[in-house]
Amino acid sequence: MGGGLLLSLLFLLLPLPAVAWNAAGHRLVAGIAWEFLDAQARSEANRLLREHPDHERWLKKAEHGHTERLVFIEASTWPDEIRHDKRFYSAGVDESRPLLPGFPDMERHRDWHYVNRPINGVATGYSSSGQMDTQLVALARTLATMSSPSQERVYALPWLIHLVADSHQPLHTSVRLDAEGRWDTLGNGMSVINPFNPRKNRSTLHAFWDDLPGASGLRGERLDTAIRALIAAYPRPAHRASSAQWIAESWHIARESGYPPGQEATPTLTEAFFENSREIANRRVAEAGYRLADLLNRLFKTKIR
Repeated sequence: MGGGLLLSLLFLLLPLPAVAWNAAGHRLVAGIAWEFLDAQARSEANRLLREHPDHERWLKKAEHGHTERLVFIEASTWPDEIRHDKRFYSAGVDESRPLLPGFPDMERHRDWHYVNRPINGVATGYSSSGQMDTQLVALARTLATMSSPSQERVYALPWLIHLVADSHQPLHTSVRLDAEGRWDTLGNGMSVINPFNPRKNRSTLHAFWDDLPGASGLRGERLDTAIRALIAAYPRPAHRASSAQWIAESWHIARESGYPPGQEATPTLTEAFFENSREIANRRVAEAGYRLADLLNRLFKTKIR
């Protein structure tokens, strides 16, 4: 089956939903990564996830099949799910929560999911924020350091799985000065009309990008079919790239292709912009999956004391 036909099948299987990179998109990345993890990395990932306090929750969500694989996939959405979990708190908004058994930290860390970098070439009056770049490095080091406290390594794994995916979403890296002189952070300040999604034809630009990979409830055979289609359509990269390079790629995509052309306050997306965005999103999901596998394969072979 050719790559074009596989992508057409993928798009038919994945109608645009309410959330994607925060749910189905993360499962796709994790599912692709699983296919390329070596035996040692799978074993260590499974061991760490079994020790996680929310392992039983992931087991309940996992459908019948290869349980270890499905738990790995379900763990990928955990950093988004704790945004609405009352066991956790948001610094500066909520009162801190006491540590619960198995957790080294109860903060939601909303600013770990992104890093804002101006794409206009204009930085006056704006200071970049977000910790995704530094946390990708810190979490990787925690996992690779065998002498790290067990709870910290267990905690780090779902976060790393998740942030590798987030780093490949172009609008997790951008901030733009709009025509009225306001900072549009991660595309959340721009509303768009999307005539290609009748169920949700108006959203923020950020949500539009989040929605591109597929339906938030994607699981089971439909998830497996989508994973196979992405692997067939987008070959594994030949060259290794660092997490800083992943973010730089996303920033360049955001600058060149992330925003619809023109100066309309609420633009209507064209078919050309929609199709190009969808192609980018699928390619970035596949790249994130391959890179996550390569990263974990390396980290679980490293022996830093």
